[in-house]
Amino acid sequence: MDTPRVLLVEDDPLLRRFVRMALEQLPLQLLECDGVPAALELLAGTQVQLIITDLMLSGASGIDLLQNLQSKPALQAQAKTMVLSAGLTPEVRAKLAPLNVWRMLSKPVSLQLLEDSVMEALNDVQPSASEATAPLAPDDRHAADTYFAGDLELFHSYRAACLLQFPHDIQAGNAACTPLDLPALRRIAHSLKSVLQTLGYADLSAQAWALENLCHTGQAAPALQGWSGLRAQLQALVSPA
Repeated sequence: MDTPRVLLVEDDPLLRRFVRMALEQLPLQLLECDGVPAALELLAGTQVQLIITDLMLSGASGIDLLQNLQSKPALQAQAKTMVLSAGLTPEVRAKLAPLNVWRMLSKPVSLQLLEDSVMEALNDVQPSASEATAPLAPDDRHAADTYFAGDLELFHSYRAACLLQFPHDIQAGNAACTPLDLPALRRIAHSLKSVLQTLGYADLSAQAWALENLCHTGQAAPALQGWSGLRAQLQALVSPA
């Protein structure tokens, strides 16, 4: 039997890395795209068994991708679709309902739940875990247990990658503020929200969530203030005193 292929559509490099680390030991081939056009181009020439997509992407959204697949069933073929998003509100779930989404997982997701869901989609195993509770404090062991199946080495490897990425996030956030680009700043906050939660920084994740909402509602001055505070916290993580 050919190795099953899983397509991940995600524009955040840290979240792509998290999924890659979660699935690297599984008997599958992971393909990655950072946006809808690249995903559609890949699907035109490659058959996959599972498509995992974020909803908030640069340019076209995950919902746009799902609508494209529904209107062009040959692209999807027999592949299941899974949504992995931090924005699964009741309203969003209602929009997804007619798009035949096989499963919806909220970010941040535990490594075990993600593994189980992927393997279930590929008809190899049944799920064995429910979605984990978010960590309450920046504690290595708790975060590793919650999102990395207790594997501290894997957790530390992911955190190291995040610390290398944060300066780029800070640069992108600063660029979004001059001149003010609230949609761009919102995308940055949206990604940081999940990453910080996965690392065990619930308070910082809440700051990112608040910033995302300020950008979404067009509150420019509070959003700039919110970014200033979050940026300082990120810089402290990258370069602790």
